Amino acid sequence: MPKGKTKVKVEAYSKDDLDYFKDLVIRKREELIKELGYLRETSMEKSYQEYTGEHSTYSYHMADQGTDAQEREKAFLFASREGKFLVYLDRALKKMDEGTYGFCEDCGEPIAKARLEAVPTAKLCIACKSKLEEATPA
Repeated sequence: MPKGKTKVKVEAYSKDDLDYFKDLVIRKREELIKELGYLRETSMEKSYQEYTGEHSTYSYHMADQGTDAQEREKAFLFASREGKFLVYLDRALKKMDEGTYGFCEDCGEPIAKARLEAVPTAKLCIACKSKLEEATPA
């Protein structure tokens, strides 16, 4: 950068673009909260008592109980993953409020609109994400 010049923050997106992305993130967030609520109702809140007893629709067989436990564990892992995504969505909304949404956290350049439409929680541009993946061993 030439001496004496200050870097001016470039606005990557119009207000309409930002409104569009905010709406996209909010819709994804609402869908996710609905999914997590359904998951909690159907799988995670059922106690061991509901799976046993004389009014149970489940067998007393140990293999059936093991399968039920495995299904509850899968539901928990799914909810954990979705919980992380919820954090990313909330972070995107915060960045929108701060005016930093849509800029790569590594190089500072605007992230392509197509990338943000596909991954509205993206914090790196394609080039920086590719460099990161190349540097990270599989």
